[in-house]
Amino acid sequence: MKKTDNPFSDPIPPPRLAKGDIIGIAAPAGPIVEEDNFNRGVRLLHEMGFLTRISRGLMKKEGYLAGSDSHRITEFHDLWADREVKAIIAARGGYGSLRMLSGLDMDLIRHHPKPFIGFSDATVLLTAILKHTGIYTFHGPMVTTIAKGDRESAHAFFRMLTRIEPDSIKPAGLEILAPGRAQGRLIGGNLTSLVHMLATAHELTWQNCILFIEEINETGYRVDRMLTHLKEAGRLNSITGLILGNFKECGDPEIIWNRVMELLGEQGIPIWANFPVGHGNRNLILPLGIKTEMDSASGTLNFLQPPFLPA
Repeated sequence: MKKTDNPFSDPIPPPRLAKGDIIGIAAPAGPIVEEDNFNRGVRLLHEMGFLTRISRGLMKKEGYLAGSDSHRITEFHDLWADREVKAIIAARGGYGSLRMLSGLDMDLIRHHPKPFIGFSDATVLLTAILKHTGIYTFHGPMVTTIAKGDRESAHAFFRMLTRIEPDSIKPAGLEILAPGRAQGRLIGGNLTSLVHMLATAHELTWQNCILFIEEINETGYRVDRMLTHLKEAGRLNSITGLILGNFKECGDPEIIWNRVMELLGEQGIPIWANFPVGHGNRNLILPLGIKTEMDSASGTLNFLQPPFLPA
């Protein structure tokens, strides 16, 4: 498999999962502090029919990190190299994934394609793995959040990872801030994490992509600052559509929506708000890198290609 600087020119769909497959659990960022939620998440994965393999040093703690950078990198590599492990899911978020990037062996990851699932701080790994290997990654619940989420999120998680063709998403309560229809590669994740990847070797192209963003516990002016930063850096000028997910504990969402319209309202692209993705009770899993369509007339997000290898 050849390394590519443009993952969209030579993507690598991973194999889909089946009941009985082993999902490896990694802690690339913060340590496990909510053991009850972690254990509930593991039990839910088992109830879905999966087996789990927990990295040896998962419960290691080193300040706000789940061990040293070298420790977390080694644990991550071991799960990717393990041929019995068919997918990898982040245990939790926090902070730390950015510190791993320079030490990751992308050739190892590329030669063992498998789904990687996470959100929040894991946005960094979802993006970097897609960028450097072409393997589709999945923005979705982590072990400590999947049991806290609603039933629809867990159901969508299982269906996305076990079926060739993904379901379209037509969420209740969607707000169409700017109508229209658009197609593009789906990218995105946590707003802060995406901003911190700007101008690094791990940043994905934004051109002709549908972007989704979400955030938690940032004041309104900080969200404004990050959005303005993206606009001034030219990253929002060539996207084909924008999806605003959950902005939990970020103040009045209407202020954020209004600022988005000030920045992008004249670009003529569809802009949606209140999409069920991110740090909320409902966090629907999304495949990064695949061709996607925003259809504002029906309020539906359509996936135009499968994220997995054909059966």
